[in-house]
Amino acid sequence: MKKSSVLVFDMDGVLAEVSDSYLASVVTTVQHFTGQSVSRDVIEEYKQAGGWNNDWALSQKLIVDTAGRNVKYREVVSVFQSFFLGSANDGFITREKWIPSDDLLPRLAGRHALALFTGRPRAEIDLTLARFAPHIRWQTIIAEEDVTRAKPAPDGLNAIAEVNPGGRLIYIGDNIDDARSASAANVSFIGIAGPGQEKLIQAFRSEGA
Repeated sequence: MKKSSVLVFDMDGVLAEVSDSYLASVVTTVQHFTGQSVSRDVIEEYKQAGGWNNDWALSQKLIVDTAGRNVKYREVVSVFQSFFLGSANDGFITREKWIPSDDLLPRLAGRHALALFTGRPRAEIDLTLARFAPHIRWQTIIAEEDVTRAKPAPDGLNAIAEVNPGGRLIYIGDNIDDARSASAANVSFIGIAGPGQEKLIQAFRSEGA
């Protein structure tokens, strides 16, 4: 039976805890090129300011801001991936933890279609889903390479809406680019914020969360 509502999840910080995978790769990549350490609080400040949902681009930006070095994007990506994926998918990605309880997504799937819209490349989505949630059926998965414009553009949510004409979409994300993407697509948004993130909560509310 076709469900009338679709819960669309972001992945990092919503389904997967990535402090020791993606964030650690940003820290280590910046240190590789600059010899300097950047704190995770600083990384979060960039992300919550908006426009830095892509960790490769953020790493390149932090290299410039930390040490004034201009490093080619493809070099940044290569080094980042060497830390994140390792030599055989044995890098920092193995440190990730799954956030939802075992029964949460199956229960939600009984009432809603489930979809993913994330800035991850599809290969990295597949690795994490195979490890933690191989039993979950996703109606639609929109990866980094599936959209011309990344978040905060609404392209990914618009693509999911096209598959569900007339259905209600609800996007669940953890940063301001997620909220702005939902706002641009005229989609309901649920923001995930931790203790002490009052500034982020206010930003979510300003986008209609």
